[in-house]
Amino acid sequence: MIPFALQIADALQGMNVDYGDVRVIHLQAQEITVTNQIPEVVGGSETLGFGVRVLKGGAWGYAASATMDASLIVPTVKRALAVAEASTMVASERDPFQPPPVVQGKFVTPCKIDPFDVPIEQKVTLLLAATKIMQQTKQIHLAKGFLDFRKERKVFVATTGTQLDQEIIQCGGGIVAYATDGNDVQHRSYPSSFRGNFASAGWEFVEALGLVSHAEQVADEARQLLAAPLCPTMQTTLILEDDQLALQVHESIGHPIELDRIFGYEASYAGTSFLRPDMLRSFRYASEIVNVTADATIPGGLGTFGYDDEGTPAQRVPIIRDGILVGFLSSCSTAPRLGLASNGTMRADGWQNFPLIRMTNINLEPGEWDRNALIADTKKGLLLQTNKSWSIDDQRVNFQFSTEVAREIHNGKLGRLYKNPVYTGITPQFWNSCDAICSDAFAQFWGTPNCGKGEPPQTARVGHRVAPARFRNVRVWGAK
Repeated sequence: MIPFALQIADALQGMNVDYGDVRVIHLQAQEITVTNQIPEVVGGSETLGFGVRVLKGGAWGYAASATMDASLIVPTVKRALAVAEASTMVASERDPFQPPPVVQGKFVTPCKIDPFDVPIEQKVTLLLAATKIMQQTKQIHLAKGFLDFRKERKVFVATTGTQLDQEIIQCGGGIVAYATDGNDVQHRSYPSSFRGNFASAGWEFVEALGLVSHAEQVADEARQLLAAPLCPTMQTTLILEDDQLALQVHESIGHPIELDRIFGYEASYAGTSFLRPDMLRSFRYASEIVNVTADATIPGGLGTFGYDDEGTPAQRVPIIRDGILVGFLSSCSTAPRLGLASNGTMRADGWQNFPLIRMTNINLEPGEWDRNALIADTKKGLLLQTNKSWSIDDQRVNFQFSTEVAREIHNGKLGRLYKNPVYTGITPQFWNSCDAICSDAFAQFWGTPNCGKGEPPQTARVGHRVAPARFRNVRVWGAK
């Protein structure tokens, strides 16, 4: 792959471009779904191709090929150059792109057991066992299990001299049980909803999830929800468990801080942001105890890598400090507009797509609370866990989330189980109502494998490390 990428870089040098880079990517993916002890999906895919990015006259061009043939190098480069030249005729201003320092490096995901070395039969057997246990619980009519694996080898070469080689391995999975009594349907998921949890790691991560050992509890909680009362309507205190808080961070902090959204590049598809460049270092995003960091270097995160798709090394970047907005997610084209250097967040979904600003691991830094002490300190409220659905406006201001389960907190103790809880809020008000965050001992990494953005749409894999946190005066109700 490296020799082929170097041939493309040589062709770019001969085209008199201002800048050019190439990504050659080999991606292996595997997906397994078992429903009621029946293997429903057992499949995989493999792609190999290259993409060429060209800057000419202050405008970008891009072209890609799924055929790794040396005879296609020059035609592909010429297509990218033609797009760049055509773009100069409609561009309102020159792109201020500033390439990162030249580097030659390699990155490999720490991995004890390569998931692609584990037999398919072993993976299917795991899900068969988990779904069998869930089906043994009364009123469980649908039991599902999921496993997903990815291995991506990525070579990057730029006309500046940068040369990178990365191998990223990711694993994940989960289970879900659906219960019905003929009038209502409820479900519980483990370790989280939307196919489970994911990490940059090997098969050892899946083994540690304990899908089989948690199957009985998941099914029993789904059954209990059928008889649970509807969540009452009230303005109350919420404690968000870490799996739900991860999505809250993703939607109401991670997306608004993407600098391409802030400049309006995403308006027609995924929306823009309520943030403005002049808010940097002055806007109170959250209460003083809230600190958020974008960290692409932390081991295990689904948004962990060695270098982004512009060749910028992975970084740990402060985003919110003591409640104040201090950073954005940026690229080599957006950061210079603010007089800054890229903090390495440009990534593409495969060789066929132009890279975009994407979240890395957007982490809520731990506080000082013990989880049990936090509950004991809460006189009245609700403990919410595991996302069910979400909605947020195109500027990431007004949001509404529902969770699979709510538990009453009364005089510092957990009480009744409620079903169909929904809470709503306004992003800055909500985060400014945060008055307690649990300590590092209660922090958990959650991987989001399906973050959508861009035109044509691209899917990114990002992470969030969070601990449970408390929020005051939040509007809650039960969805009928």
